[in-house]
Amino acid sequence: MRTGSIFLLTVVLMAIFGVGLFAGWQYAGGSVATTTTTHSTTSSGSSNVTVSSTLPQTQRETAIEKIKPSVVELDVTTNQGQQLGSGVIIDKNGDIITNNHVVDGAQTIKVVLYDGRSMTAQLVGTAAQDDLAVVHVQPFAKMVVATIGDSTRLTVGQNVLAVGNPLGITETVTSGIISALNRSVSESNTVTINNAIQTDAAINPGNSGGALINEQGELIGIPTLTAINTESNTPANGVGFAIPSSLVKTALSQIIQQPAQ
Repeated sequence: MRTGSIFLLTVVLMAIFGVGLFAGWQYAGGSVATTTTTHSTTSSGSSNVTVSSTLPQTQRETAIEKIKPSVVELDVTTNQGQQLGSGVIIDKNGDIITNNHVVDGAQTIKVVLYDGRSMTAQLVGTAAQDDLAVVHVQPFAKMVVATIGDSTRLTVGQNVLAVGNPLGITETVTSGIISALNRSVSESNTVTINNAIQTDAAINPGNSGGALINEQGELIGIPTLTAINTESNTPANGVGFAIPSSLVKTALSQIIQQPAQ
């Protein structure tokens, strides 16, 4: 009878141990499965966020690569010394749009291409009232012409990029947004830019005459000047202006497309 009791107790203990072991195994298996599922979901979510965040950057890089070969540096010699600015190749004939104040009084004009090559340019004509001018170089191999966009379709808050040669630092890109549209900006007593684009993209000396582009790499304005803080008589940060492409097209037609003689 004593032996039977011991046997019965042993069986009960084995049963309890077996049930506990099985339950522990089930719990451990469930935890692994849950952890794996959670990790998989997190990884998938992180991948989507990464892809989404890189798309705008890729678009900007594509836009810059599209316009960059069209933007040149202008080194101008005048009676007063040297003037520095930028320009944009706008047709296959080698015509380059820039600001009139960049080439005003020019004795010689040297164009430095995006790949470092230099060429001599001649002044074609000006639309001084709009602070625009056109200079010409001989067409060259692999010349890239800028695509002119429609500035009448711009919206406030739209992302833009300014490409030029500020302070002689070639092929510099700054980014910002369109802060306002249809500004009337007095550049001097004789020059007022109508329908100007206001932007917070940095515009410094040497940027004048360069390219303001949208995210498709289209030329939508010519960066021209920065507002002056009248209290300190210094350039105001984040308040720059560009001549809209709609006005650029009109000026080009006046300067270049002259009636046949």
